[in-house]
Parts: sequence; C-alpha cells; structure tokens
Amino acid sequence: MSKITPDMTISQVLSTFPETAKVFMGLGIHCLGCPSATGESVHEAALKHGQDPADLLRRLNEAAQ
Repeated sequence: MSKITPDMTISQVLSTFPETAKVFMGLGIHCLGCPSATGESVHEAALKHGQDPADLLRRLNEAAQ
C-alpha cells in the first residue's frame, strides 16, 4: 500500500517523509521550501518538471519505506 499519494503536496510529503528530499532533488525538483511546495501536488510537480507522475510516486514511496 502506498504511503504517498499523487494528490499530496510536496510539503506534506517532506514533513511526513523527510527522506524523500533526495528523490525530489535528484529529479530536478529543487523548490522544496518555496511557497509553491505548499500548494503543488506530487502529480503537478512531476508534470511541471518533465517527470512521469507514476515513476515519481513509485520512487517517493520506495524512499519512504
């Protein structure tokens, strides 16, 4: 079962699973502390940064183990 869902915001993911920061950073999603992180979902962030949303979600959930 996935812990992280596509509709969670970046800040929600980071506050619950800080170990996921390396996944975001490694994929070029660097704005982890900026205001958009509080309103941008994991799905939206993937699309805006040219990443596959399903792949990002899988990587985040693997890191959150």
